[in-house]
Amino acid sequence: MTLESLRLEHVGPADRMAIDFTPRMNLLTGDNGLGKSFLLDVAWWTLTRTWARELVVPHRPPAKPQITYAYTARTKAHTYTSAFDRRTEAWSVKQGRPAIPGLVLYAEVDGGFSVWDPARNYWRKDKDRAPAYCFEPAAVWNGNEHCEGLIRDWASWQDKQGEAFQQLTSVLEQLSPSPAERLRPGAQTRISIDDPKDYPTLRMPYGQDVAVVHASAGMRRVIALAYLLVWSWQEHRKAAELLGQPPAREIIFLIDEIEAHLHPQWQRRIVPALLDVMDALTGEDDIPVQLIAATHSPLVLASVEPHFDEARDALFELELEGDRVALHHRPWAKHGDAASWLVSDTFGLGQARSIDAEIAIKAANAWMRDDRDALPTGLQTKEAIHDELKRVLGDLDPFWPRWIVTALQPEAATES
Repeated sequence: MTLESLRLEHVGPADRMAIDFTPRMNLLTGDNGLGKSFLLDVAWWTLTRTWARELVVPHRPPAKPQITYAYTARTKAHTYTSAFDRRTEAWSVKQGRPAIPGLVLYAEVDGGFSVWDPARNYWRKDKDRAPAYCFEPAAVWNGNEHCEGLIRDWASWQDKQGEAFQQLTSVLEQLSPSPAERLRPGAQTRISIDDPKDYPTLRMPYGQDVAVVHASAGMRRVIALAYLLVWSWQEHRKAAELLGQPPAREIIFLIDEIEAHLHPQWQRRIVPALLDVMDALTGEDDIPVQLIAATHSPLVLASVEPHFDEARDALFELELEGDRVALHHRPWAKHGDAASWLVSDTFGLGQARSIDAEIAIKAANAWMRDDRDALPTGLQTKEAIHDELKRVLGDLDPFWPRWIVTALQPEAATES
């Protein structure tokens, strides 16, 4: 099961936009406000026919908005073009139940999650069944009409010491930031004399058990993702058994700002971990996963270099060209480290340094090539440039040898 493509007309940040997804890893980059979250919202809708957030509203008349999408399910291709009805304020949908055979999981940047389950979620004719499960951030932790929530379910699974808790433990380990900092459940604890609940904990590397509600923002996002995976898989298997059908063996992850709240240790591991997380969840090998994730992190891109396969993976960039937004499928190139990614075409920074340092280095380069017209105000002498470089650069900055050899040594040789 994979989402193959989206073709958008008169909806979103551009008059027309097209994207052809690859079957495994799809990374979306680009400046804020250019449409990464929008593309994830539309991708979720094409797969589930529900909106995880707000309805996507098209451009105003006389535009004739359309969303054309294609996906493959059980080797069969499905294509549909949806038009927007302005009177009902709804996008048309293909009649019948969606043919998606696997789980679809959408992790939003605010901590909310949405889940679509081929065994439990129905459409149109099955009025009593939810079309999808959409959880506000608080519901992930405290539950709603669809689930008990992370706090109660985790505590219950830990008490029973059954399969669900074993799966949770395996997924937490898979998503850990490093081998030295494994995410491991600790002993349950009470956090207030006025609160009768037992709270799950994480055993920290320094030996203490910390209640999950007191964990860092990065840990909370990762353990929420781990919980939703286990909850979705457990409930899906039970429903599939009642229906007399085999459980799904595929999953599509949609993740907005995959690096949100994560320390660099985690940013280096999160994408490779998610590609293998279904194996950790099911105990089987080679479970297909399609990942469509938005990111602003050069470290995330550097981290996938050893894993990137151009036949199965792709890098897309949204950028502003004049007064229009354009979406490009970027050729893959290894840049080696996060700093090199920052100055690549993907991020486009002049320097992987502060703005002040970038200005000072530009001034120094202009001085060394004798381009006095390019010197900024306040940095028009060698002495002023040198003082500014000392202020903004570290003692071991790699720019120093060039500046010293080119700008300072000739003067020293002349004076001697």
